[in-house]
Amino acid sequence: MTPSSPADVVARLRAAGCVFAEEEAALLTGAATGAALVDLVDRRVAGEPLEQLLGWVSFDGLRIALAPGVFVPRRRTELLVERAAALARPGGVVVDLCCGSGAVGAALAARVPGVELTAADLDAAAVACAVRNLPGVDVRQGDLFDALPARLRGRVDVLVANVPYVPTAAIASMPPEARDHEPRLALDGGDDGLAVARRVIDGAASWLAVGGVLLFETSGQQVPAATAAVAAAGLLPAVAEDGERGATVVLGTRG
Repeated sequence: MTPSSPADVVARLRAAGCVFAEEEAALLTGAATGAALVDLVDRRVAGEPLEQLLGWVSFDGLRIALAPGVFVPRRRTELLVERAAALARPGGVVVDLCCGSGAVGAALAARVPGVELTAADLDAAAVACAVRNLPGVDVRQGDLFDALPARLRGRVDVLVANVPYVPTAAIASMPPEARDHEPRLALDGGDDGLAVARRVIDGAASWLAVGGVLLFETSGQQVPAATAAVAAAGLLPAVAEDGERGATVVLGTRG
């Protein structure tokens, strides 16, 4: 079926198993017409993430630019933003590690204007997106703390890291739109899902100011191991959860 009307688009999306076919059809038909719309629908039916096709995602009230192959921010990560924003202050130093598209950093800057924000990611495509979403912000490419300027050492008030935390063996069972179209390094957290989180935890204390806080997302099942790692690194652990969004955030405060 070649989509020629919103009803045709809905029918194709529903047949492909899209749960929110009507909402997706409205977004796609609003983004393109004619042959361009046909191409978008074909690609969506084939499993490409809607947000990558549209070129943007709604996150914490903002429209965040996205590109093919870049991790799509999840609604549950808004809890990470909320908890970090409650700790940030104008003029404070904020670092967004594993920044991806820059969604978390952009949301924090919108919630707390005037923070001194630095963002970093290992993936070049993600960094290019983050530069678009974080105008005027120091956005860097590199491996975790290696990407940060030395001037931030010991000065960071809020360190957010949306680390990958899917156990390697569980990636095969993820939805195809994530498994096949988002970068592996943004998903794969190693054997137990905490490999990258542990690297962040181990390095955080030397970058945090006294009273500074590290925040990162995990699954609920990973909380005991994650909080143990935070405590072993000399940070005071805490946990925030939101059952409605299925979100869990682990915090570590430098005393």
